[in-house]
Formats: sequence, C-alpha cells, structure tokens
Amino acid sequence: MSDNCSEQPMVARIEDAPSGPEWDPEHEEVGMDRHGLVPVMNVTWRIKADASIRTLRGSELNIVEESTNQRVCMQFSYRIKNLLTPNYSRWTFSLNEVVVEPGYTYMVSVFNLPQPEIGEYMIRKRITIPGCGNKRIQKVQLCQENGSLWDSNIPVAVLVNRKPKMLSIFVGFNATQYSERYQVSIQSGGFFRSKNVSKENRTSLNVTFEFGLWQLSQCEMSVTIQAFFIRCKNECWSRKKTIYYCPYYPLQTLILGAALGLLVIGSCLSFLLWRTFHKDPPNTSSPADKDQPEIFQLQQRKRVLIIYSLDHPLYKNIILKLCAFLATKCGTEVVLDLLDSTRLGVLGSIQWLEWHKEQIENSSDKILILCSRGVQAKWRAMCGDKQVFMRQDACSLVGDMLTPSLSLLVPHFIRSTSFKKYIVAYFDDVCSEDDIPSPFNVTVRYKLMKQFEEVFFRILDTEKHEPGRMKQIEGLSEDKYHQCPSGRALCDAIQAFHAYQQEHPRWFEDELMESSELEVEENSDEIYRSANLTTYYVHDS
Repeated sequence: MSDNCSEQPMVARIEDAPSGPEWDPEHEEVGMDRHGLVPVMNVTWRIKADASIRTLRGSELNIVEESTNQRVCMQFSYRIKNLLTPNYSRWTFSLNEVVVEPGYTYMVSVFNLPQPEIGEYMIRKRITIPGCGNKRIQKVQLCQENGSLWDSNIPVAVLVNRKPKMLSIFVGFNATQYSERYQVSIQSGGFFRSKNVSKENRTSLNVTFEFGLWQLSQCEMSVTIQAFFIRCKNECWSRKKTIYYCPYYPLQTLILGAALGLLVIGSCLSFLLWRTFHKDPPNTSSPADKDQPEIFQLQQRKRVLIIYSLDHPLYKNIILKLCAFLATKCGTEVVLDLLDSTRLGVLGSIQWLEWHKEQIENSSDKILILCSRGVQAKWRAMCGDKQVFMRQDACSLVGDMLTPSLSLLVPHFIRSTSFKKYIVAYFDDVCSEDDIPSPFNVTVRYKLMKQFEEVFFRILDTEKHEPGRMKQIEGLSEDKYHQCPSGRALCDAIQAFHAYQQEHPRWFEDELMESSELEVEENSDEIYRSANLTTYYVHDS
C-alpha cells in the first residue's frame, strides 16, 4: 500500500484492464476511533469475480473534502489468481479509520489498476459526517471543545428587595470544562443588562442583577448565558430561558407603574398639542447643506494583519508604503511579516500566523487580504494546479508566507457565519478582480485606492452611511490621499509598478522560478503538515 499518488496511474487496453470495483454495503461508513475521541471514515470495496481479475494489479482510493478540496490518495498493490478467497467469498479491501471532521462532506472514489485507455470504471459516493448535534458525534473531543455536552441547567430566582420598588434577579448555572469565560445578560423590552464572569476552577457560577421596577415595561424577561469555548470562541451557541417576574412583586407596585404610565402618556399628548399651535418656522436650508458629509473623528487605534504575496520588488514597495500610510496618516497598528522579522524568526511562520490570528479573533481587529496575480496562482496551486514559486519568496528570509496564511484562514473563512473580520481588496491599477481566489468572491471586494475610505471604515468597525447622514474621514478619498507625504509615496509606488507592467507585459512569468518546482513541493508539504489541518490515520486491511 502506498500514499504516493503523484504518478499517473497505469493505463491498459480495454481487453487487458480489470472491471470496476463495487461498494461493500455490509460495512459501516462512519464511526469512532478505538478511543472514542474522533470521528473516522471506513471505506470498503469488493472485487468482481470475473475473468478480468487476472489482470488486476491494485486499486486507487481518493477522498476529497468538498469545501476546501483537501485530498488524501492511497494506492493498493496486489495480484489475485483465484476468483474467490479460500473461504469462497469475494475479495474485499478497505481503508479504515480515516480521521474526518464533524459536519463535513467528503467525495470518495475508487478504481482498479490498470485503468482502461478508453472509458472509466470508477465508483464514487458522497459521505456526509454528522455534525456535533448528533448524539454519537457530540462526544468527540472537537465537539466538546465547541460546547456540545454543556448542560447549563439555569435556575433563576426572582427576589423582591426590601428597598422600595427594587427587584433582584439571581441567575445560577453550571460551568463547563472547555470555557473559562461567560457572559450573562437579561432583557425585557428595551431594558438590557449584562455581566461577565470567569470560572476560576468552580463548577457552578451565579450572577445577581438589581434594578428599579420602573425600568421595566413588561412582565416577560429573557435570560441568556453565552459561553466562550476554546474552539468557537465568540461564535458559540448561547443558552436562553424566559421568566415572568410580575407575580413576584406586590399589587401596589403594579398600580404605581400603571399610574406612571398614564402620566407619561398625558405628558406626550400635551406636548403634541403644544407643537400643533407652535409650529417651527420653515426650514430655509438648502438640500445641499443636508447632503454635506460629516467629518468623522478617530477615537480608537485599531490593528490590522495584512496578508499578501511577494509578486515583485515594486509590488513589495507598494505594500510597505501602504503600511506607512496606515500607520502615519490613519493611526493604525499594522501587523506585517516584513516588519516583524525578529519574532517571526523565533516562532516560525505557522506559530507566528496562529498567534496573530488568535489575537484578532478575540478582538475587533481585522485581517486585510490584498489580492494579486501571485495570490491567485498560489491558491490554484493549493487546489491541485501547477506549483509556483516567486523569486521574491526565494530572496525572503521567511520564504512563502501566503500559502500557510491561506491554509489557516480559508477554512475558518468558509465556516464563518460573518465575514466582518476579513477585508478583501486589490490595487486596481496593478491588479484586477480576476486575481481574487474563489472563496473570497462571497464577500465585498474593494478597489484601492479608489475605495480606501470604505476599507478604513471597515477597519474601524464603523458604518460610513447611517440614516440621515454620511461620515467622511478627511484626506482619505481617492483625490486627496496623496496630499500627505506618506500618501504621495504610496501613489508614486503604485504608478511606478503600473508603468513597469506596461513596459513588461510578461513580468509575472519572469518572476516565476521554474527550476525550483521540486523544492517548492517539498516545502509546501511541510507547511501543510505543520498547519495540521486534517490528520489521516491509515491502517492496511
């Protein structure tokens, strides 16, 4: 048995090729490993008992994860002389305990070797692994780290405080193994309160809310407990419970609340009558005054991680000038591998990326993905196309940083319910929308520097357009950003690379190192092993 499927499979004439295999329906496809910690896939097939069995030299098995195109391939070599086994049953082969992930779908295909030169004897089937909601799967380690077994058991006590017109809500719940932090919130109509609590080696936690009865407008209140598990972090499921607190406080409180409500309604009616007889003078301001954008003042320093490809020295200069513009003009903290070479050299590329990715996931910071021809070419190489290696990557001390970045970010991006952490952009003077990898086509793609102001509002996590007004940051529009020194340097760098592309239409092909394909393939395999996206355990039948 071999896990090297890089060579082309054997091909034979039709009369010399064996017939195709068949699936074995008697074996379970999805199960658990021997320790019950991870879900596994078992693939079993049978050989047809006909005369072509004498030409059989082996079988090839392919398993592809459909959302990321991640692939595992195995070749089995054997020669069979008899139609049946010594037990007079058909020959059966299997690949057992292939580690898979809950909720994912895999395409499995098997064909016998050698293949015929005309036609196809391949069999295929799609296998979907149950998600963490499945009773059997929810016990695996990955699901438990997402909170699959958490029983919050929320007891809620409503207490009437001795102080007049005060109410206390006591919320208790069970903590869980894989979450150290919890957020407890209560809501009733427009009233909302929340508190954070840490586990600190305790098995049960409690929170108490105190507030005035006059702050409530209805008898129904929802209690929500949000746990932050180590896997799903800020996107975990929450537990909710609804309570009715009106029976807990005296009748006179209800009467007082009703009286206050009538008083508020009467005041509103009086104000409306007064406005009817005292109308404001007509507004003489022009429509142009209303359309004037509001200058937005920066209040908080944000951080952004920039992902890019070293396509060319002039493009590298654009990236560095953009970082300088973000830092000096925009007051943004920029995380870039070229500017953090010391820590990168100590940690290594994968650990460096994972550390920054975790920091961003636990904050409101953003990841800016700058697409270019190199980004598209390296993404296609990850999907099975020809491997590419850029000259600038060979000159860099850390090598190709884009491929491990995509390996870490794309699976999380695909599974995300919201893409607000990611900003996808490209310099339209030197790149095009065709340079954007297919997974990022589901989100907004920004043109730089034409839409830089919109990008910066995304970094600030602020909406540019709001009902009745439009915000603007002075000096960031397409026709003004180059008026500052750092913006002028960025504009000059873009124009220099644009002029170079006009003079050298095959500039990208000139930057490819064809002689380094084997070395690139070995480095890429090492990167994937270090990234540990999916581990496959293979046992011979």
